[in-house]
Amino acid sequence: MQARGSGKREVELTVNGKRHQLTIRSADTLLRVLRESLGLTGAKAGCENGDCGACTVLVNGTPIKSCFMLAVEAPGSKVTTIEGLGGETAVQQAFIETFAFQCGFCTSGFIMVCHALLQSKPDADEDEIRGWLQSNLCRCTSYEEIQRAVQVAKAGLEQRGEQRV
Repeated sequence: MQARGSGKREVELTVNGKRHQLTIRSADTLLRVLRESLGLTGAKAGCENGDCGACTVLVNGTPIKSCFMLAVEAPGSKVTTIEGLGGETAVQQAFIETFAFQCGFCTSGFIMVCHALLQSKPDADEDEIRGWLQSNLCRCTSYEEIQRAVQVAKAGLEQRGEQRV
């Protein structure tokens, strides 16, 4: 529903399992709404043109660069941010154990991609892991540590027979 003459719209977004009624501009990206309207700052504003992946969130379980999606496209979808993963997941723990981050700016985006990967393909091989990681950029570390983190998380989940990534 669009507010008359204001260029703003009323939308209902479900983010991290909680419903929010918001008045937003039609041109607002999901990233801006998450950060500025909802105070969820885990998704970072890096390049803001869909290249770096620092703003990655999950929309219905699929990694999406939130700087490239309009918030008005999200109603009816389940949006999950790094804050919504809750607690310490296997992927987060593996990033810590393998030192898969340095400055941390890109970390939440990578964790979201890795989380989605292990949810959809828990048996992913090295090529598949590399393919998924190509969607995000890190300027501080090599991708070897990040790939190792995925392998550590995967092995830990297999060993414990768990589903929580």
